[in-house]
Amino acid sequence: MSRLFALPLALAFVSAGARAQAPGPCATPDSVLIRGNSRVTTSTVLADIGITTGDTLNFRVLQRAIRNLYATGQFDNVQMSCRIEENQKASVIFTVSERPLLGHYSVEGENVVSEGTLRDKIELLSGKPLDPALVAKAVTRIDSLYEAKGYYLASVKPESTVSNGFTNVIFKIDEGRRLAISGVDIAGDKQLPEKDVVAAMKTKPEGFWFWQKGEFDQEKFQSDLTDQIPKLYTSTGFIDFQILQDTLIVDKSNGKALVQVHVKEGPRYRIGTFEVVGNRHFSTTDIDRYYPFHAHTPSIGEKVKGLFSSKDTSDQNLFDANAWDDATTKLHTAYANEGYIYATIRPVVERVMGKDAVPTVNLRWEIDEKTPATINRIDIAGNDYTSEQCIRDALVIVPGDVFSQDRLIRSYQNIQNLGFFDSPLPPPDTKPANDKGDVDVIFHLKEKHTGSVNFGASVGEGTGLGGFIGLDQPNLFGLCKRASVQWQYGKYVNDFQLSYTDPAVRQSRTSATVTAYSTYSRYLIADLGQSKSSGGSMQFGFPVHGSPYTRLFISYGAEAVRFTGGLASRDTTVDTNQHIRSTIGFQLTHDNRIDLPFPSAGSMRTITAQFNGGPLGGSSSFQRYTTELRNYATLGEWGGEKPGSQAMKLVFGLTARAGMLFGNAGPFFYSQKFAMGGTQYGEELRGYEEFSITPSGFVPGTNSNATVQSFGNAFFSTTAELGVRFNSMLYADLFYDAGNVYDSPRDFDPTRLFRGAGLGVAIVTPLGPLGLDWGYGFDRIDSFGRPDPKWQLHFKLGQIF
Repeated sequence: MSRLFALPLALAFVSAGARAQAPGPCATPDSVLIRGNSRVTTSTVLADIGITTGDTLNFRVLQRAIRNLYATGQFDNVQMSCRIEENQKASVIFTVSERPLLGHYSVEGENVVSEGTLRDKIELLSGKPLDPALVAKAVTRIDSLYEAKGYYLASVKPESTVSNGFTNVIFKIDEGRRLAISGVDIAGDKQLPEKDVVAAMKTKPEGFWFWQKGEFDQEKFQSDLTDQIPKLYTSTGFIDFQILQDTLIVDKSNGKALVQVHVKEGPRYRIGTFEVVGNRHFSTTDIDRYYPFHAHTPSIGEKVKGLFSSKDTSDQNLFDANAWDDATTKLHTAYANEGYIYATIRPVVERVMGKDAVPTVNLRWEIDEKTPATINRIDIAGNDYTSEQCIRDALVIVPGDVFSQDRLIRSYQNIQNLGFFDSPLPPPDTKPANDKGDVDVIFHLKEKHTGSVNFGASVGEGTGLGGFIGLDQPNLFGLCKRASVQWQYGKYVNDFQLSYTDPAVRQSRTSATVTAYSTYSRYLIADLGQSKSSGGSMQFGFPVHGSPYTRLFISYGAEAVRFTGGLASRDTTVDTNQHIRSTIGFQLTHDNRIDLPFPSAGSMRTITAQFNGGPLGGSSSFQRYTTELRNYATLGEWGGEKPGSQAMKLVFGLTARAGMLFGNAGPFFYSQKFAMGGTQYGEELRGYEEFSITPSGFVPGTNSNATVQSFGNAFFSTTAELGVRFNSMLYADLFYDAGNVYDSPRDFDPTRLFRGAGLGVAIVTPLGPLGLDWGYGFDRIDSFGRPDPKWQLHFKLGQIF
């Protein structure tokens, strides 16, 4: 009869035998047996145990054997016992429970987080024993991932199924909803009101309105702790401010959380003395202009900005660390623009106790100007097709110049505006050229396809259905010369144009453009009529000394025109014979806009004068003057960090246009005088129909009633827009238009304007921007003269006229 001892009893027996100097049979077993294994061979288990027949057993040997078995990852449970036969022979028995093999694992219920991201958190391997610890670890890591994204209510439940001897694991996820912030508590001795701190944070508590969801976002909260809150405090005098602790108290039962931030504000510093040391190139008076804390009356813009700012401006003597840092940066840029790119400016903030024990900071700029740098050489890399000379013509810096950060940035923008290279370009490199401090500048470019052949169909309000064929090469032979052929045809239009532009004639700074055209257009808009014209023009452009962004253009053009039908058939005073127009033109343009065709910054100033007839010949004699002013500023910017991506920009723009005509335009009234309304013909004023704005006021129902009186000899229009530039192909904006047209320039009255506002979107197509605008005309009236404001939809595609 055999006896079976469990492990504790066997060990006790061994220990007792050791004390009695007579070890029992289990201490030196006659055999080692394995039970419970089916997948793992007995020889493998014995090898892992490391115990053979006749070995002397003790606690450490047995503990090591069991630990070795668990370490293989093959077993969920290991038990040891000792069996003594009647003949006093002992057998040590290891009973094992094998882990199942993993077939595959999957994730279900994911939405906010991608499946690939979740699988990266799971360390299970198919075909290997399933480790419950790794399953638990995967659950924890997935749960942490959701918490980082604000989904503290998410739950992860692993479920298993058995198929063909393998165990499959499914991680079932219930994402729940994002944790809502019920409140934000700013704790500690506070001088700043809690509402001002919360207003500066990106993390907001839920509110009454549907968009005030109060969803918690870990990244935004970290930004609050490291940037938003410190920036607020340091801009209001608390430069010793600290965040002692941040806590998120989560109530999973109702999906709410309370954010607590413990702060230590420290003393509030005011501004004391200011001095500059070490400056030689700039005088102290020049540098003093960059000092940000001079007493001054706030401008209108500053007052408007203050309405939306949480900053305490009641005491202008408070020290603003952010303004001090910005001023230091601007001063460094000023030095860089003068070639002192190696200059160091050390902003010193000295804390002292002022009068009446008021904490005060004395400020000082310690300047080490070093030696100014000049540009040693400029290298162009990556231009496989475009000639180097063509690119260098776009630069406003040359070797030998004193280095200027502003001119370097402008050169970078000019190359990007060529449109021949992938955008955005990598920033130019500046490297030391010698021990004198001079620099080499390297522009890195990547060519992109430029030429295009376009064909297709087009439709426009008032032009009907048609088609187009076009060939355009803006970088002909890689020399930046532009050639284009466009033919637009259809029931109401037949327009053929041929154009060639050389931006640098004979490697000079003079540009030239030659254009020839033949056009037939039948205008359905307001039943204007139809015109046939053919002719050509030549234009030369010259740089203006001292202004790299300004050019003077001189042009000459001649055309033969005949205008018939529509308006001409209703008004017998309109001459329907063929006439010749001969004109010479002058245009002065200053343009430093960037990110064309939807500019995000910069300005354009254009003044144009055209002289027709007289000694030039032709059927009519008159002068036509126009001017256009455009200004753009970037208010905000998002994205664009990844290589090759473009930032989305919030842009504010202001435009003003005006024109005057002196003399008699005669048969050319429809193309040389000014008409207003809509977007298709003449001067743009959205919210109103084409030709509806006349020198006599607003005329309703002009879709079938354009007259000679619809045209004036002077106009003025202005536009303010707030737009989002998604990229170089897509733009959307909110706009406000105002304008009017007058009988003569002496009737010009900028206080008598028609107003419109609305929203629009534009996208770049092969024929140019396609625009869709929805404008509301505030000053429309009905046929009885009663106010009748309403919406008007405007549509435009390509080169319609």
